[in-house]
Amino acid sequence: MLIRRVLLAAVLVLLALVLQVSVLGRLQLPGATPDLLLLVVVGLALVFGPSGGCLTGFAAGLLADLAPPSDHAIGRFALVLCVMGYAAGMCRPEPGRPRSMSLPLLVVAGAAVFSTLLYALVGALVGDTAARHVGLSGLVASALLYDLLLAPFVVPGVLLLARRTDPGAVGSEVTGPGLGTIARYRTTREASPMPPSSRKKRVTGV
Repeated sequence: MLIRRVLLAAVLVLLALVLQVSVLGRLQLPGATPDLLLLVVVGLALVFGPSGGCLTGFAAGLLADLAPPSDHAIGRFALVLCVMGYAAGMCRPEPGRPRSMSLPLLVVAGAAVFSTLLYALVGALVGDTAARHVGLSGLVASALLYDLLLAPFVVPGVLLLARRTDPGAVGSEVTGPGLGTIARYRTTREASPMPPSSRKKRVTGV
């Protein structure tokens, strides 16, 4: 089961990275760039939970840091996507609830905003002031817009592949409970009535 998760995450992350660098990165859209890696990490985290989302986000971010053309300090994307993967995994829906796109879209919106802010904050700490010249508010607004427009074409497919590849990921995982699975671990121990002890009657022989 773990091997299937790793293989699926590796294929999706590599595919998203190639499209991110070769296609989306060259569109030269105003403001931010649509973050396909973020959408893949969010989709996998909503199925695999916080631990799987954290590891997937770190690996995807590290690959993005190393992929050319890299114009920032190595580790920025790894940190941002690691945090976003963990946070998205905490929002994993509770098993048994009807599936809808409202929760994934809300998670994508929050991840788009907070990942942009966190990336700019880490950049400011290491001396990268590019966000100041572009405008942080414009980056956040454009990242939110682009990711929400791209999410309906990416996130449902990622969710479907993750659930089919690992059917036990939702509802049977006991490691790293997400926000929706905390209720599964609430156990109430009620005192069960003990059956009355049967007393053997001694028959005394005459």
